[in-house]
Amino acid sequence: MTGEASLAAPAESGWVIAAATLPFPPVDSSGEHIQDAPAERWSTAFAQVVREGFAWVDLTDSWLRPGDLSPARVSELAEVLRQEALRPAAISLIRRSVIDPESGLDNLSYSLRTLEVAAQLHCSTVSVGLHRPLTSRQREALWFWTVDEPHDAQDPETWALAVERLSVLGRHAADLDLLLSLEMYEDTLLGTAASSVRLVTDIGLENVGLNPDLGNLIRLHRPIEPIEEMLELCLPHTNYWHMKNYYRIEDSSSGVILSAPTSMELGVLNYRHAVDLAIRHGFSGAFCLEHYGGDGLGVMSTNLRYLTAILQSRKA
Repeated sequence: MTGEASLAAPAESGWVIAAATLPFPPVDSSGEHIQDAPAERWSTAFAQVVREGFAWVDLTDSWLRPGDLSPARVSELAEVLRQEALRPAAISLIRRSVIDPESGLDNLSYSLRTLEVAAQLHCSTVSVGLHRPLTSRQREALWFWTVDEPHDAQDPETWALAVERLSVLGRHAADLDLLLSLEMYEDTLLGTAASSVRLVTDIGLENVGLNPDLGNLIRLHRPIEPIEEMLELCLPHTNYWHMKNYYRIEDSSSGVILSAPTSMELGVLNYRHAVDLAIRHGFSGAFCLEHYGGDGLGVMSTNLRYLTAILQSRKA
């Protein structure tokens, strides 16, 4: 698989398991943006990731935008990662839809720049999605996914535009020996299992696959597709995997559906089964652990131990 050579995993697990930088705020209490902060500030965050047991990181751009760094600052970033003995597995672009009616072309340019930086940092993968920036109502909510957001149009023209622009990214990623992974997310063209598989199939590039972040779907306070059916459809096309889990309560008598974040082990998605199924379908990419709420990095560390044990048990 394209990009596989850069995924030499730690011997203790045989797999790449990365920490998302999602739990770190992009602006500190003094109002300083991490994007403009000295490299020492980046090092402080990376040191925490290492102390929690991670050897790999996903440079989630809700914290730091590598694609918007100058060449000199990209070099600083590479040096800080080297000093902390932390290897970048991927860069994940959050809410940078290339078909956004207002900023799609800007997002396409940003995504192309990020691919270039990912290659310079020796990442294997760039993950992109079609979800849009949070609305003011979503930012005010305790959990943003409980508030409705803009939906992708479902007409043939929008579909063709998504295929065209994601293909541009996919071809450039292939030129850079990178995987491009499409993150599943509600109410987008990657919002259902069938639509996600169709989009990857229509793009038709070997290095473009799915990021089956089913946590984005199982947390919704509304009916969802059966989890097993989503896994069966999506895992054969998976080349990168954001992992997080949620409690989900459905009261059929009242119609109430509620969710809350939890560890991978305790949530409604059975990751022991899902990981086994993915590997049987040929998955060989990297895993990325995410979590919202509370001590996100601490929960991700718990999930690292859980996932490592699952992967090791398959070799026993």
